Amino acid sequence: MTQDFSPDQKRYLEGFVSGVQAIRGSRGAPGFGGGVPFGGPGAAPAAEAEPTGPDAIHLKAMAAQEKAGKKLVPQEKAKREEHPFDAYARLKVLAEKNQFAKQLDDFRIRFHGLFYVGPTQDSYMCRLRIHNGILKAWQFRGVADLSEQYAGGFTHVTTRANLQAREINAANGIPYIEGLVDIGLTAKGSGADNIRNVTGTPTAGVDPQELVDTRPYAKEWHHHILNDRALYGLPRKFNVAFDGAGRIAALEDTNDIGFQAVEVLEGAGVAPGVWWRLALGGITGHKDFARDTGVIVPLDKAIKVADAIVRVFIASGDRSDRNKARLKYVLDAWGFEKFLAEVEKVQGWAFTRVSPEHVAPRPESDRLAHIGVHPQTQAGLNWVGVVLPLGKMTCDQMRALADVSERYGDGDVRLTVWQNLLLSGVRDADVATVEQAIADIGLATSASNVRAGLVACTGSRGCKFAASDTKGFADLIANHVDDIGLAVDTPVNIHVTGCHNSCAQHYIGDIGLIGAKVPINDEDTVEGFHLHVGGGFGTDAAIGRELVRDVKGEDCPAVVEKMLRGYLAARDGAETFAAFTRRHEIGALKTLFELETA
Repeated sequence: MTQDFSPDQKRYLEGFVSGVQAIRGSRGAPGFGGGVPFGGPGAAPAAEAEPTGPDAIHLKAMAAQEKAGKKLVPQEKAKREEHPFDAYARLKVLAEKNQFAKQLDDFRIRFHGLFYVGPTQDSYMCRLRIHNGILKAWQFRGVADLSEQYAGGFTHVTTRANLQAREINAANGIPYIEGLVDIGLTAKGSGADNIRNVTGTPTAGVDPQELVDTRPYAKEWHHHILNDRALYGLPRKFNVAFDGAGRIAALEDTNDIGFQAVEVLEGAGVAPGVWWRLALGGITGHKDFARDTGVIVPLDKAIKVADAIVRVFIASGDRSDRNKARLKYVLDAWGFEKFLAEVEKVQGWAFTRVSPEHVAPRPESDRLAHIGVHPQTQAGLNWVGVVLPLGKMTCDQMRALADVSERYGDGDVRLTVWQNLLLSGVRDADVATVEQAIADIGLATSASNVRAGLVACTGSRGCKFAASDTKGFADLIANHVDDIGLAVDTPVNIHVTGCHNSCAQHYIGDIGLIGAKVPINDEDTVEGFHLHVGGGFGTDAAIGRELVRDVKGEDCPAVVEKMLRGYLAARDGAETFAAFTRRHEIGALKTLFELETA
């Protein structure tokens, strides 16, 4: 056996090995790649075939990182072993057995829009995909019916202008997501390592000050994603937003890609008019906004540009460290110019750049335009912003709102990133009737400035990552301020988030709270928060600074009261809360807010 094989023997063995590999690949070595290498003890590994098909870009990126000596995280290995879309039939069998998807199957089922939220709750949460946050009243009613039949009888509006339902048992998860498809909606790719819900200006098409109606662009990108498997299974989640410069901010600067409608002036060397300005790398949970690239994009090229950016990210994003697997970190490592050059190669043309002085200032958003009655660009029509208690609606309330939209409005229900909704197309003569109908179902069209700017993530009631009951304590804060009659005459955004994933974006709030376990003795802790101040967005973008740590949740209402009273007493004229806190050092703020011993 020490002699070399003859040429005939070598050809025979090569054919035998190839046949075994082909059989293994065809029988279910599932996943992005399919097939497993074969070789006996001591045998040289067979040459791997070049990956092909829509998953090839991901397989090549994984292989390149392994070749560079990096170790893929379990989620990457799971995607390679079995693409989550290919797991649907098996996940459906689990549902038929009334069993939840656990461990890596929990990761895979998120590609289908279901999230197991144990141990907080032994149930699924389902998150939808609603491009630009706008759906028809009959679809809204359909979600209510599904949520009543298969979920907990309520939904939440999220901070990505989306809907999610909770308390879905193991057997009902698949019927819920299949029911969404029956009413023209989907949850596909709404979680895990995918491009998330596409956001846009909530008043698109009805806003008097908008530069661009974002609806067709959000819709085109939405369908582009849904119909290209290569755009699933990214190194980590990815957010894209279109802001048409309307009165309600879309918070596009908190996204990986932000398309900002701008007016390019004469003398820029390009056709004057409305373009997209391209901003990249927003991830405020990691203390960064999307930064202006100096690039402007023709309106009709946005989807091609977004596609090219995502493909460069797929090929270059970190698949060995989940904490660094976002676009921001590619930009930090490469620099913007190298990244943009790679995007140009993928899309096949060079970017257009203009200097800031050739771009007109964008219209400012109105921090209260998502609440109450506001005139549309169409004469005699209005949008009506409905206050939802931290985004929550019962199914009965949803059906009633759908009825109001169809009877008195244009049939659209518009969700916002501020966890509320708008009913558009309401005639002047019907405004009072609509407001009364909304009041009759226990909701409102007006709120104090504190309540109007209050945002909270799911919190420890329904999320295993959260350290505190964000919605519960946020509600206590707003109720306390309203009950004591503390009149705050300027908009104040309070963002309450449960963990460092920062779904409620605490760093951009005037006041931002992040959940923490607060020690009360050497052994015990209670739910509480660290408090930040001075955050902002848009032209006022800033990352909030930490003011005080380890405030017990029950003490937060009194602490926020002190902060607001200190601001009102010491501000300079009509100075905003954010501006006030930014011009003082943290020590001085603690003194002004009487928090030295808090």
